[in-house]
Amino acid sequence: MTARDKPFPDRRPAKVDWADPHLQSLLQKTEGWQLDKRGGCAPQGVRIHLGWGAGTPRDALLVGEQDDVAVLQTEFPLPAGEHVRVDRVAGHRVRTVWGEVVRSRPGIRTDDRARGVHVHWLRVRDSED
Repeated sequence: MTARDKPFPDRRPAKVDWADPHLQSLLQKTEGWQLDKRGGCAPQGVRIHLGWGAGTPRDALLVGEQDDVAVLQTEFPLPAGEHVRVDRVAGHRVRTVWGEVVRSRPGIRTDDRARGVHVHWLRVRDSED
């Protein structure tokens, strides 16, 4: 018997009583939940400089960091191959990381699109502490 010969299932979807107090209680507990898989670290505000020179810094968020890769979120695009200096405050010091954009794309979430968010993956070249 092939898939084409099998009978179509006759199960109907389960009926849900959306007014049930138990269901309402469960739904209310989940109202504030957000699933965010942007990275393993809390977003941190950073200043970035484009190119190898010390041009005018721009604001960005560091949303992920692992080994030799950093993930930035900006409200402007960055082309692949762009060299970026990332400065972030660590205690009373500024930590500088140099990297190159290896991938960049517009944000895909509804709020990302509304704010013009772009997400960029940087290959970290070296850092200064």
